[in-house]
Amino acid sequence: MWYNNILETIGNTPLVKLNTITKGVPGTILAKIETTNPGNSIKDRMAVKMIDDAERSGKLKPGGTIIEGTSGNTGMGLAMAAIVKGYKCIFTTTDKQSKEKVDALRAFGAEVIVCPTNVEPEDPRSYYSVSSRLEREVPNSWKPNQYDNLANSQAHYEQTGPEIWEQTEGKITHLVVGVGTGGTISGTGKYLKEKNPNIQIWGIDTYGSVFKKYKETGIFDKDEIYPYITEGIGEDFLPANVNFDVIDLFEKVTDKDAALMTRDIARKEGIFVGNSAGAAIGGLIQLKDKLKPEDVVVVIFHDHGSRYMGKMYNEDWLRERGFLQDEKLTAKLILAKKEAAEIVTLDATKSVLEAINTIKSMNISQIPVTQQGMIVGKIAESDILTALLENPGLKSAPISEIMTATFPFVDLNTSIDKISSLINKENSAVLVEDESGKIEIITQYDIINAISG
Repeated sequence: MWYNNILETIGNTPLVKLNTITKGVPGTILAKIETTNPGNSIKDRMAVKMIDDAERSGKLKPGGTIIEGTSGNTGMGLAMAAIVKGYKCIFTTTDKQSKEKVDALRAFGAEVIVCPTNVEPEDPRSYYSVSSRLEREVPNSWKPNQYDNLANSQAHYEQTGPEIWEQTEGKITHLVVGVGTGGTISGTGKYLKEKNPNIQIWGIDTYGSVFKKYKETGIFDKDEIYPYITEGIGEDFLPANVNFDVIDLFEKVTDKDAALMTRDIARKEGIFVGNSAGAAIGGLIQLKDKLKPEDVVVVIFHDHGSRYMGKMYNEDWLRERGFLQDEKLTAKLILAKKEAAEIVTLDATKSVLEAINTIKSMNISQIPVTQQGMIVGKIAESDILTALLENPGLKSAPISEIMTATFPFVDLNTSIDKISSLINKENSAVLVEDESGKIEIITQYDIINAISG
């Protein structure tokens, strides 16, 4: 048997029992692994449904251009379907989204416009506003508007809900979903509640989003809105696809907990998933006191970890945000173990001969070069040798004529792994600014000393 095109492989994703990360959480915890869709996310389902509906209604015409504001996954589903069906794509996204998501969209031939995150939805610079303006300006274009297009929820009512019901043989008691556009939780939840009204539908929200307070009070509180790091969930407005009547409660999860839990899912379950899965598991653990041993809980794992390699799966990124405090050596700890010594520098106007004498007298091989007190380059024994072999008369020339690019700069939280990767035959050291603003140097010897000490 074969499929006629890649779109026919969407759906029928596996349900997998979690065994380690949810230890201590009562009940059977099952993950719906949506990464097995061809676009590696649950958004493939609704992307194709929105296009099919638009074709039937005449809103999307042959050779048209699909324009959408997307955090990446919906864009991937739309781009994939567009290739099969013969459409062009222009996507707007926010500068909060991972580089991997943007690169993936461009790999599928889409044009991607990155817009600022920290603006109101109605601001003309927001990714919502820019996509709406492009729809007006680009001939024969159509904007799916995943937030308010109810084909989004309908896709999950028709597909995701029935799959979960059949896979659990109707035993599901709780559905846990990170909420962004609201399509997954509302469509799936509606189907499941029609099968059994006692099934609890839990939405996972993030701090900086309006959903939880609105559900509990009916108040849309703009003071709840502020920038957050977690991707794929939470909003600063109320999408039409969020059916608050279907959702029984919302639970907020911090950026830190969502990020660290994302990594833990990979490390403890061997399942490589994205940020919203970490938030969903984090929220489930926070709500564990509401569960009983006989409960059957399904958690949606929306997308793939490969889209977050520069973020949640990058230890330096986590450290920079204060999310990761571990025993691994950092630049700060290496400096603390290093003997106090003034960094040796040479001004760019000094002669090559003076550089040779300094290298000899200090018994060092490379020296940072300064200009008006700022480090602008470096001079190494090998640079001097190469230059003098070509032109012995350069001895009296200023070192600015033969200096090379400066040593790489790192911050105090940079890990030993990252520092080691930066030290190579071109760079025998890295530079770091300490807490007082003073520039320090870390060499390979300092790393070895820190490890052995």
